[in-house]
Amino acid sequence: MSGHSKFANIKHKKERNDAAKGKVFTIIGREIAIAVKEGGPDPNNNSKLRDVIAKAKAANMPNDTIDRGIKKAAGDAASVNYEQLTYEGYGPGGVAIIVEALTDNHNRTAASVRSAFSKGGGNIGTPGSVSFMFDEKGQIIIDKEECEMNADDLMMEALEAGAEDFSESDDSYEIITDPGDFSTVRESLEKKGIPMASADVTMIPQNYVSVTDESNLNQLNRILDLLDEDDDIQAVYTNLEEE
Repeated sequence: MSGHSKFANIKHKKERNDAAKGKVFTIIGREIAIAVKEGGPDPNNNSKLRDVIAKAKAANMPNDTIDRGIKKAAGDAASVNYEQLTYEGYGPGGVAIIVEALTDNHNRTAASVRSAFSKGGGNIGTPGSVSFMFDEKGQIIIDKEECEMNADDLMMEALEAGAEDFSESDDSYEIITDPGDFSTVRESLEKKGIPMASADVTMIPQNYVSVTDESNLNQLNRILDLLDEDDDIQAVYTNLEEE
């Protein structure tokens, strides 16, 4: 486990990625549509939909907006044609980048991602060229200020629910799970009334890369900003060691 604060990173990313609520709501709306198409509109029988609803609530999406999204997807399931795409590459300073997209236009998204990498001095690689440096894991972040439970008790709750690992930083707790156990662990903690700042299946770097050259950092941030502005992009992962 890296000792730096994952919660600080998440807050930083939210300030950058979710500056416009419309962006994050669009992302979650597409995830709701996919979840409903795959498992139906009843969250009691659809664990993927339950996870997306929890993500929506963590992003402060209103309940009526969530409900409308589910009803719309249920009534229009046949027309949900989103394709899940993954791009891998390198940014300046040797930073590995994984881009996940959910799109109804493969060519548009591919061109947009290529443009972002090109404008920031990066390079798109072949499938597998970067992902081997990351582990897919369930990750739950808990803000210490929002959680009344002490670290030992929280750790025991998480491990008993099936978590793989638990760590603590200055402002947060991080719980790591196997992707297949993520829903079970998240729901167990939710039933205990434990608030979560973030809960999602994510790609966690095995090692982090530090970039100190200001020009490289500026170019890297250009790539990330351009990707963040694209509604087709669901998530961007890097192995950048954030200060």
